[in-house]
Amino acid sequence: MKVAIDSGALSSGHKIRGIGAYTSCLIDALKKQKNEDIEIDAVDFEKTNLGKYDIAHYTFFNPFFRSFKLIPGVKTVVTIHDLIPLIYPDRYPPGFKGKIRLQTQKLLLGGVAAIITDSEASKKDICRLLNVKPDKVHVVYLAPKEIYKKITDKSVLKKVKDKYRLPDKFVLYVGDVNYNKNITNLIRACGIAKIPLVISGKQALDIEDLGNDLRALAGPRDWIRYLFGKPHPQLAHYKDLLRAIEENKNVIRLGFASDADLAAVYNLATLYCQPSLYEGFGLPVLEAVASGCPIVCSRTQVLAEIAGKAATYVDPKSPEDMAKGFKHLVKNPKLPREYSWTKTGSDTIAVYKKII
Repeated sequence: MKVAIDSGALSSGHKIRGIGAYTSCLIDALKKQKNEDIEIDAVDFEKTNLGKYDIAHYTFFNPFFRSFKLIPGVKTVVTIHDLIPLIYPDRYPPGFKGKIRLQTQKLLLGGVAAIITDSEASKKDICRLLNVKPDKVHVVYLAPKEIYKKITDKSVLKKVKDKYRLPDKFVLYVGDVNYNKNITNLIRACGIAKIPLVISGKQALDIEDLGNDLRALAGPRDWIRYLFGKPHPQLAHYKDLLRAIEENKNVIRLGFASDADLAAVYNLATLYCQPSLYEGFGLPVLEAVASGCPIVCSRTQVLAEIAGKAATYVDPKSPEDMAKGFKHLVKNPKLPREYSWTKTGSDTIAVYKKII
């Protein structure tokens, strides 16, 4: 069996984001699997003839842009991490072309051999919003990289603390700052609790530009909004977020941090908070637990599925409730299941074997 996995994300803007991390870790995990009858090739699908493969696995899906193709004689597998743009249509308006692409992709999904997703919560969304039969959707959980663990070498921790000028106590958040991440309420919660917030992720450093980026005004309706002083929903969100940061002087934006540095930051943090209104998975939660960092999560279906009794749960719409949660942390957290890239790889291989 010859399997092609799309490595295109590793040479695009996704490289340092979640999609890139998923693609890289999955490729490594699959190549370490002991299956002599399966040959894994990581190739850029835009530059490769896929007709010579038995399976073509696309590692990313955007409902408003063409994300995959059906190739005659080749089984197609698509990973759909989440459907955030469909959950919040007012915040992620598709435009006329986006709506057409969505309907086209709904039809094309009927021809794929399998869909892989990160959680049972995402599976329900995929079946409901994309009209996909449940038996076609397979849940394969993600996992933290091995580098995320407890660090006992105090010199390593001190070096990273000094490098980023971190305070002695702080709440940590890792990831993008899109609307569903609910960072504005997290900033307010940290203000109430009087504890600094540290945000790791490239997007957080770009908020000033994102809030004034006219490139987001792609369609006629967007330009009409702009001319009448009604900003694009995403631009409005970034402006609100920037205003919250300006009001709270204890927000530290690290920008992109290497895995080695970030592992130390998790170890230094007083707690990790995932305040999201919606998630497809929530990988930083697992990275935090692996690093021995207490976690506070939104009371949402997917985060409860991933973290189980390992987290303190709070109302994401209430900064006051979030601030209270910071004071009541779970001790000796235990996750509800095993998360490892070895298991992610073996579960993915099982999907391949099933469709062949």
